[in-house]
Amino acid sequence: MKTNSEWKDYKVIATGGGMKLEKWGRYIFLRPDPQVIWPARIDMAGFKGLAASYSRDIAGGGKWTYLKDVPENFTVTWRDMTFSLKLMGFKHTGLFPEQAVNWSTMYSLIKTANRPVSVLNLFAYTGGATVACLKAGASVCHVDAAKAMIDRAKENVFLSGLKEADIRYIVDDCVKFVNREIKRGIRYDAVIMDPPSFGRGPNNEVWKIEDSIYELVDLTRKVMSDKPLFHLINSYTTGLQPTVLKNIQRLVFQGAQNAAFDAYEVGLPTEEGIVLPCGASGMVIFN
Repeated sequence: MKTNSEWKDYKVIATGGGMKLEKWGRYIFLRPDPQVIWPARIDMAGFKGLAASYSRDIAGGGKWTYLKDVPENFTVTWRDMTFSLKLMGFKHTGLFPEQAVNWSTMYSLIKTANRPVSVLNLFAYTGGATVACLKAGASVCHVDAAKAMIDRAKENVFLSGLKEADIRYIVDDCVKFVNREIKRGIRYDAVIMDPPSFGRGPNNEVWKIEDSIYELVDLTRKVMSDKPLFHLINSYTTGLQPTVLKNIQRLVFQGAQNAAFDAYEVGLPTEEGIVLPCGASGMVIFN
């Protein structure tokens, strides 16, 4: 399990009963979390200062209930990076704070590479990893199929003082885009991917991570440069163990010289003294 202790604008206050109580900047929210299968030790719904809570309905959707005024957009910072947040559908805020542990690693790898580094960020969402890589001095190609998420990534890049940074924003299906980059002969020193557990393409193609992740990783191998720096997979699919990600990367990059393979859970420390598991990552570092 890896965690990051640098957050000043975010913390998990309490967990229990399928929920987590979090503080984002000045605002306290209560959101569902499927990993929280233990009972709550405090009355989280009655917690003083709670601003909004998210509840699911029997149809599979859900809604936010506001107990205090929450602006449509608000910001949090990590190191010298600023992110714009918004309470969105399906309980999201627009940022995964547990990923700070990977932002820190990628930042260090890029900063100490002593050469120009190009990064391909797939399923890049609102750009937490993109901002970290840009701050370290890399160029980034940021790819996501949702224009709304691309727009939010642009805002995060701007808020973090990176409006002059070397970045391309691509609204496209990630697999189709990588195939085109391979044909064009464009290569990247690092690849980041955060594929969904399930999804549908523009022509109703079905994506299931357990059926398609190996092929996707193998495809990205073909878009990496002759001097790669790192390859990172993130997964939030319950039951997909870190060792599975490590095995896939080992098989795909078998024979790569000086490659170090790592896989781990990522989590968030809580004020209760426990760590909340938040997914898994697999990373290959090419020395």
